[in-house]
Amino acid sequence: MKKERCFSRIVSFIKKETVLCIAALLAAGSMFFVPPDAGYLDYPDYRVLALLFGLMLVIAGLQDIGLFRYLGCRFLGSIRNTKDLGLVLVALCFFGSMFITNDVALITFVPFSVMVLTMAGQSQMLIPVVVLQTIAANLGSMLTPVGNPQNLYLYTVYELSMGTFLGYMLPLAALALVLLAAAVLLRGKESLTEAQLEKVQIPDRRKLAVYSILFLVCLACVLRVLPWPVMLAVLAAAVFCTDRKLFGRVDYFLLLTFVCFFLFIGNVGRIPAVSSLLRELIAGRELPAGVALSQVISNVPAAILLSGFTDNAKALLYGVNIGGLGTLIASLASVISYRLYGNSEGAGKGAYLKTFTLYNLVFLALLYFAASLLL
Repeated sequence: MKKERCFSRIVSFIKKETVLCIAALLAAGSMFFVPPDAGYLDYPDYRVLALLFGLMLVIAGLQDIGLFRYLGCRFLGSIRNTKDLGLVLVALCFFGSMFITNDVALITFVPFSVMVLTMAGQSQMLIPVVVLQTIAANLGSMLTPVGNPQNLYLYTVYELSMGTFLGYMLPLAALALVLLAAAVLLRGKESLTEAQLEKVQIPDRRKLAVYSILFLVCLACVLRVLPWPVMLAVLAAAVFCTDRKLFGRVDYFLLLTFVCFFLFIGNVGRIPAVSSLLRELIAGRELPAGVALSQVISNVPAAILLSGFTDNAKALLYGVNIGGLGTLIASLASVISYRLYGNSEGAGKGAYLKTFTLYNLVFLALLYFAASLLL
């Protein structure tokens, strides 16, 4: 029985952390060709790891005090028809993801949307709204360096300025917003009976002030105003004094996934023949390579892998961000919303996957065409 339970836990872990397991295998395999030495210490981008850790801490704190849910309720207070309701719910994910990351936006607003739509007697809107929220979170997050892990990584690795980054991503983000609005408006409009939203308490002002200041500290590091060791020390000390349980809310497996990919890329870079071959294969094909690889291993590891073999930051940014559309695993944030919807009463998972695939393919085709014109 113990062996069976142990095996079951291993299988469960592999299913849950598939990308981490793949990254670990790649890292371990590369060690046979480049044995561990002092050079390994230069592989990881410690600034990226520190920023990811810090942002996860701060966002967990803001989420814990109920800030995002409170803001959502305030936005929905005067909604009277399905068109406006859909626009607000999708906009919350689109704009929220720019600052609190795509996965946190979905964790916060998908359950909130299920509650609101059920109370308003609009359960038939659940699937299209959650699907569009997922797309909105993945596309809204591409506008800022802190919107998703792949952006933060590429922004740091290629040493882009904020102006350059926004210049690259703004046209695609603006087009994405127009397409999302059109998708909501095409569904028509019905009057709503007033939904009784749950009463949400105003967030603790002291903690809100602390976490807001810490978020600004993170942004200062993103903008390279503050060194990452200083940012990390300030955040760790402040969170330890304010609410130390937040350290348990950090996704350490995501950080470990980054470390494993850093090891793999570093080792491959020290094998001249392989490194040269990969550069030749990827050069000039960053956009399709980013989209295609994201469909298989998701866009965060795709960004880390491809960045080691190309200097074309703009094309790679387009590829891995647009690549978040398509399959369910193209962006791990999409898996989160699927699970959240699947836990709702009367969830139709088959219908959800059909709608998800249709919407994603349409958005992917349109944005891929636009990105090709912008390069």
